[in-house]
Order: sequence, then C-alpha cells, then structure tokens
Amino acid sequence: MIKRHAEKVILELLRGFPVVTITGPRQSGKTTLSKAVFPQKPYVSLEDPDVRLAAIDDPRSFLDRFPDGAVLDEVQRVPDLFSYLQGRVDADGRMGLFLLTGSQQFGLLSNVSQSLAGRTAFVELLPFSAGELKAAGVRPENLNEMLFFGGYPPLYDRELLPRNWFAAYVTAYVERDVRQLLQVQDLDTFQRFVRLCAGRSGQLLNMSALANECGINHNTARAWISVLEASYVLHQLRPHHQNFNKRLIKTPKLYFYDTGLLCWLLGIQSPEQLVTHPLRGSIFETFVISEVKKLFCNRGEQGELYFWRDSNGNEVDVLIPVGDKLMPVEIKSGKTVTREFFTGLNRWRELAGDLACEPTLVYGGQESYRRNDIRVIGWDNVNSLLE
Repeated sequence: MIKRHAEKVILELLRGFPVVTITGPRQSGKTTLSKAVFPQKPYVSLEDPDVRLAAIDDPRSFLDRFPDGAVLDEVQRVPDLFSYLQGRVDADGRMGLFLLTGSQQFGLLSNVSQSLAGRTAFVELLPFSAGELKAAGVRPENLNEMLFFGGYPPLYDRELLPRNWFAAYVTAYVERDVRQLLQVQDLDTFQRFVRLCAGRSGQLLNMSALANECGINHNTARAWISVLEASYVLHQLRPHHQNFNKRLIKTPKLYFYDTGLLCWLLGIQSPEQLVTHPLRGSIFETFVISEVKKLFCNRGEQGELYFWRDSNGNEVDVLIPVGDKLMPVEIKSGKTVTREFFTGLNRWRELAGDLACEPTLVYGGQESYRRNDIRVIGWDNVNSLLE
C-alpha cells in the first residue's frame, strides 16, 4: 500500500473529534486509507443495497451494530443517517469513533454540516500526489508519463492501461453521478460537454461560449459544471480581487483535478504525444495546480488559491496564501528557463509590494535553484512548494 500523506492529519483529528469525514473523487483511495487508519473497526459500505436498506429502514438498530464505531463508506447514500449518528456520538462522548467517506460534495457536505456541526472534521483526499508516488518509488521519472498516467490509485496497483481504466471510470462513476444528481438523459451531449471542458483546462471559463458550442443553454452548462465540481472532476480557480490600479479579469479559470483523466478526454494515446501536443502547457499547468491543492488537502486545509491577470495581459498563474501574504507562482512547461518566464512574477511583485512573498517559478525541468531572488523549482520537486 502506498502511504498517504493525509493519514497523519486524520489520526490527529480523530483525537479531537468523534467523527472524521473523508471526501474526494471516486477511486481516490478513501476506502483503503480508512481501513488503514481504523484496521480493527468494522467496515461497512452503504453502496451495498442490503446494507443501505437496513440503514434506511432502521437506522438506530443499524448503528447499534457498531458500539465502538466503524468506517461507514459512501454515507451520502443514506442522508437520514446523519441525525441518528449525531445522537449516538453525543451520548457516547468518546473521540475517534467513526470515519465517514463520501464521493459527492452535493448533499454530503450540507447534510453532515447540519447534523454533525462541531462533531466532525473534514479531509479531502485527492488521487496520489507526485510526492506520494515518489516516496513509494513508483512515480514515473519522465514528466510526460506523469502527466499521461495522472494519480488515480488503480493505475499504480493493477496492470491497467490508462485508456481502458478511464473509459470505465467515466462510464461507471461520472455518468452515474450525473444521472443521480441531475437525471441527465442525453449522455452523448454530456460526454461532449466534458470533452469540451477538457480542452479548456487552464483557460478562462466562458460559460456562454461553452454552452453554445455544446448546443445547450447557459443554465444547463452551469448545472453540469456544478456536478463535475461536486464529483471532483474539475474545479474553478478564482481571480484575485485586489485592485492594483489596473482593470482586472474577473472570470474564473477552469482546471481538472487529474491530468491522466484530462489526457484521456483529450484523446491523447501515449506519453510521446505530449511532447508536441498544442495543449501541453495547459496540461502541465493543470498538473502543478492540482499538486498544490493536494499539498493543502493532505494537511487538512482548504488552501484557497487564486490567479491574477489584468487587461494588459500581465498574469500570474496561481497565488498561494501564506499567512497574510500571497506567494505568486508562475508555471511553464519548458525545460529551459528563459528571461520571459519571470515577466509576470516581476510585474506582480512590483504592484503587490509587501503583499508578495517568495515568488516562485515551477518549470518542466528537474533542477531547483534561485535566480534573481526568485525560487525556481523543477517539476519533480513540486511537493516542496509550500516548504
């Protein structure tokens, strides 16, 4: 088993909360991690129809089966269970009783927040980070292979081709989530919509243009984006709102969580195709921002990220909060560092003044060093970004 960096924070939280809730995309390793954290406690999957029916019909008797707690997997399937769980943990008083897991943000977070407010901590578990794979000795050494495979655990513990696994993953999970949440009937149009989103990863999200190209209305596009966010397929990066006396872009940017899934949706068949692919820069940018999100998630933190762009074309790819300051990070897929790589960082640093800290360039090479007071980090050391 590849050790997850989030395990440490989960164990710490279980000492102070009766319940810890692990959320994240399907197949990201939530079940495996939960069993590793609670090896002696019962494991119950509410995806099982018989188990789910028992929990729905008689929730009190269902919970009575676990006097010392348990791992309850995919708890969003039985939302009424949360109120009974509240009464159970309040009456018991012990910490670290239950681990809950769920794959959808819709419903799960609102139900848990209402019924278990103050009783549960939340940890988001995303697919493997490059740092976790590196520590386990299984990370691809080649950047293009890292981008092509992504971080989903099944690709590292089974003999699977990415094209086969991602095809099954989208059919079995993503489309099922869409049917459950929105009752989408026209899956062909939805599939086209997801692929159009893939072509826009790393770009400003123009909802109207996306809807028009797919042949749907604006409200439908917005609803489908929300479902893809709830299923941890993609996320939006908001623009930094502070005005440095320049007209700022206010539109969010769209990013996928996993570059392996992104490459499959883009029709990329091999790592070698990435060498000259026109979207290689956007795919690499997607990879780095996903890695930053994983660093925060593995600490049990939200880590609100931003980007900055003004109307003159000056841009910084991601701004990372560090205390009351912001770390500007520029992302370039090239292996050779040129002067132009630093243009956006220098401009933002001039405008931000004391708000800026530790300007950083992440690039497609492997060496890490400092250049003109700017930290330069190679792709394989991206896990050191917050150090």
